[in-house]
Amino acid sequence: MSQEKQRKTGSAYSGNRPGSNAAGFHFTLFKAGEAEGAQCRYRVTSSTAHRILHSLIDNRFVERNGSGEYRLGQRLLQLSNRLHTDIDLRAVALPFMEKLRDKTGETVNLTIREGDVVIYFEKVTPNRMMHVQQIIGSRAPLHVTGVGKLMLGSGEEEIANYAQRTNLPAYTRNTFSSLPALTDECLKSVAQGYALDNEEAEIDVGCIGVLLYDRTGNITAGLSVSAPIERRKDAWIEDLQAAGRAISAQLGYEN
Repeated sequence: MSQEKQRKTGSAYSGNRPGSNAAGFHFTLFKAGEAEGAQCRYRVTSSTAHRILHSLIDNRFVERNGSGEYRLGQRLLQLSNRLHTDIDLRAVALPFMEKLRDKTGETVNLTIREGDVVIYFEKVTPNRMMHVQQIIGSRAPLHVTGVGKLMLGSGEEEIANYAQRTNLPAYTRNTFSSLPALTDECLKSVAQGYALDNEEAEIDVGCIGVLLYDRTGNITAGLSVSAPIERRKDAWIEDLQAAGRAISAQLGYEN
């Protein structure tokens, strides 16, 4: 093992996801239309309207429920929530992350979702030679991270749509690269309240992840402990869950 373990997913998925710029344009378009009132209509073809809609869905501005109806998506609600709160996620999370790092002796990560990836938003690292080193701003596909699988686990339809968009590329022999296996793992993880990454992004690296929630009850971020797989301990699960609950409470979440 090298002195400093570097997860490959940061560089392997560093590009912007296709459609993200288009979604930003379409979001602006809809906001402009809203300002002109409900009578505003766009002169677009049916195929163009569908492309716009799917772009908004892919970027989580819009989501579709089980009845086929469309509603505001989590990302749009999160953006709205940020306009009405002065809470700084990083500032709230860091003290709990540092305590968790000191207790486990391992790297603790704060991640946020952006489309079909998680972005490493903040981290704290231990004072030891061998530890997992994430790069702030790097990205990893949802299906190869613990928190990503939890973010996907809201329902089978979301998992299936993600699988169709990404084709579930394998990064190691342990990556969940089939839809049935990924679905079972995501739903199991949500049910138990935490998720494991068992060398699914990089061999020799394991993680434990939980979700963080804001005052509206929406998922706002993920919190995880990353370690060389031989050092990862199930005993950390309760400590990680407790930290997740404490951070969520600070963000206004009431369970």
